[in-house]
Amino acid sequence: MRVLVTGGGTGGHINPALAIASIVQSHDSNAKILYAGTPFGMEAKLVPQANYDFETIKVTGFQRKLTLKNVGRNIKTLAYLTTAGHRAKEIISNFKPDIVIGTGGYVCGPVVQKAVQMGIPTAIHEQNAFPGMTNKILSKQVDKVMLTVKEAMDYFDKDIDYVVTGLPVRSQLVNKSKKQARRELGFNDNFTILSFGGSLGAGCINDTMAEVIKWSRKEGLKINHIHGYGGMGKDSFPKAMKDANINLIGNGIRITEYINDMDTCLSACDLIVCRSGASTLAEIEAVGRASILIPSPNVAGNHQYYNAMVLGKAGASIVVEQKDVTPQKIIDYIKDLYEHPNRVEEMSIKAKSCCIVDTNERVWNVIQSIVK
Repeated sequence: MRVLVTGGGTGGHINPALAIASIVQSHDSNAKILYAGTPFGMEAKLVPQANYDFETIKVTGFQRKLTLKNVGRNIKTLAYLTTAGHRAKEIISNFKPDIVIGTGGYVCGPVVQKAVQMGIPTAIHEQNAFPGMTNKILSKQVDKVMLTVKEAMDYFDKDIDYVVTGLPVRSQLVNKSKKQARRELGFNDNFTILSFGGSLGAGCINDTMAEVIKWSRKEGLKINHIHGYGGMGKDSFPKAMKDANINLIGNGIRITEYINDMDTCLSACDLIVCRSGASTLAEIEAVGRASILIPSPNVAGNHQYYNAMVLGKAGASIVVEQKDVTPQKIIDYIKDLYEHPNRVEEMSIKAKSCCIVDTNERVWNVIQSIVK
């Protein structure tokens, strides 16, 4: 099978595309994979690292805020649009795919649309509960729409051909017991909190968790803390801990810039405090953990809020919009959960119940069903 995958701009589009490529190869070891992306996005780095062939198309999005700089960017975007269709046709004609699969982002548009025009089977995957604009447009043209959650259908036309597959992830979480994971981290079996704001960090989560950690230490609570403060917290967070005479490592604390063993940390924790990107939520569901979700407001269509509310409505998570976050509010939520472990267990079970365990097979079945 020859499969052309496309999606770009952010890891939220790229990682599912790479995961789909991996699913194809796991079922067809002779499959040929080609990835089409922009030379500007993260895909230009991540795809070659994953050892997939990579072709580029220059595509960018329009800037809505009117500034002199953005006017220049929009002129460049218009220039790219005049060549994107021709470049997409060139890539498709040379590779001759059996199917073209898009996962969102600007680059997805011209590639999938051209494949439709050329009579090639097409599918898209939407990661979020609130769909991106590119996928909303393409959903009316492709053979099949794959969704992470059924709630996304509230924002698509009702007559599209869709299937809920869940979110494909590139690697499965390591199946470790909570006890084993804690031993690896040097923790005892106390209540364990994992918090992070992504690789760059999130100022709101950093500021809040600094106060949470100081509170729990002051109160003498039996709580282990794992926190990743990210790039934006590399100066402020360690300083806040130093000022409070709290070590970054040891005595039930592990505070680092990056969390490189997320599988172990997810397995070790009882409660997660984080953003609500689609991949993060898929991991929370996979391990079955209670969470306090603080959606990022700085994303297209406020889609993280809609993602979070899937777990919130299921009773698996407490969702707090960033505008409503105060350290005391989060402390109060954590204190209540700490004092009521049965509720934490109930939330964890509900999170696990949201997990689609056969995502890879569902994705493969879609591909097989539409390839001629």
